[in-house]
Amino acid sequence: MSQPQRRDDRLAAVRTRIGEHGADAVWVRDPANVRWLSGFTSPEDGSVLVTRDEAWLITDGRYIAQAEAESRLDVEITRAARAWVAETVGDASLAIEVEATTVAELEDLESELGRAALRLRSPIAPLREVKDDDEIRRLRQAAALTDAALAHGIGTVAPGVREIDVALELERYIRQRGGELGFPIVVASGLRSSMPHGVATTKAIEAGELVTIDFGARVEGYTADMTRTFAVGEVSADERALYDAVLEAEQAAVRAIEPGRTGQELEAVAREVLERHDVLDLFPHSLGHGVGLKIHEGPRLSTASDDVLEPGMLVTVEPGTYRPGRYGVRIEDLVLVTADGHEVLSTSDRAFRSLPT
Repeated sequence: MSQPQRRDDRLAAVRTRIGEHGADAVWVRDPANVRWLSGFTSPEDGSVLVTRDEAWLITDGRYIAQAEAESRLDVEITRAARAWVAETVGDASLAIEVEATTVAELEDLESELGRAALRLRSPIAPLREVKDDDEIRRLRQAAALTDAALAHGIGTVAPGVREIDVALELERYIRQRGGELGFPIVVASGLRSSMPHGVATTKAIEAGELVTIDFGARVEGYTADMTRTFAVGEVSADERALYDAVLEAEQAAVRAIEPGRTGQELEAVAREVLERHDVLDLFPHSLGHGVGLKIHEGPRLSTASDDVLEPGMLVTVEPGTYRPGRYGVRIEDLVLVTADGHEVLSTSDRAFRSLPT
């Protein structure tokens, strides 16, 4: 779905989307959507009301100066957002984002409205899937900072060093250069590398282990995502064979990225390679996902996805294989879909690497 690139275009697209469902207004609570529409950098403490003719960023008195400086929308400062929304929409049909609204919040809103709100599932998120030029710029910077952090931080990986200390060095590097962490850093060594979400612990890295590092810098709200797996010293022939299979699958899927391909088709490319290497049963998750203001957003690259790639989308490609309780391998790149194919934004070396002990 092509994304509107200017404020008025974004608002028009939102109005069209909710109008297709019979709504005259929508109260936006999802922080990513709040930031996308308003530019407000503290979206967890704000919301946006979009009506047929107007749009407001709603926040409280802590953010008077910040909201006025950042918001592309008119600003309403209030400690009673639900009441203000109900009064403002009057008798108009109001929609809410079901994913971003708790049952209690919905009940309170409907009490203020005196009627039921229209429940919509993901009315705005699909509009964010295709990035505009400024969003792509931010994601390029995030990817470059992630690559630079890994080039620096890999020097700390050695026997006796704790996973958490590697993660802290990556975080320090990113933050000293003006970035933030997009999500908790995965540093998973040895048997913990068989855990796809093995967030760094106090475990010490040992010689003869595989170490998976999965992290991403966030720049101006936009998050990169990259994974590399390294050997510390010598590992077994089976571990090396697993690495080679994953790398082949990852690169085959990356090469297949172009406009018009579906998420299902791309995962099938990776699965065919893993099946040929007789390790498909070790691949428990989907191939990848979109990134942006959220680390996981559309489009999805999976056997269950009929999402179609368009120029301007950014996706991860991250096949992983895991022998539970023994070891695992994942390799992941951030890829921009272009008009004539794709561009890989992650530049860190993917070749098998054995770090010195």
